[in-house]
Amino acid sequence: MYTSDENCGKAWSGFVHSILHLSSNNINQNLFFRVLHLMAEGTITRLTDRGFGFIAREGETKDLFFHSTELKGVEFNELQEGDKVTFEVTNGPKGPAATNVSRV
Repeated sequence: MYTSDENCGKAWSGFVHSILHLSSNNINQNLFFRVLHLMAEGTITRLTDRGFGFIAREGETKDLFFHSTELKGVEFNELQEGDKVTFEVTNGPKGPAATNVSRV
């Protein structure tokens, strides 16, 4: 049993490493990362009048871009800065971006 945050981090890292090496099948690896992405949460820090905004994640220094076409279950004009959201992180053309954004 792990009793410290450091040991829990090591256990999590070992778990991820094991999953990646258990299978050479990219489909299984992609599914694993997709499940991890579904757990992402953040706070809307900025909304523009051009249909996009930015989400802050705890422990990250750079906010994630999101476009209004990536919203699920909420319209862009219903969002406010400070709203909590869940999302997936993907690599967009200009770096990491949020997709499948839902208000909590």
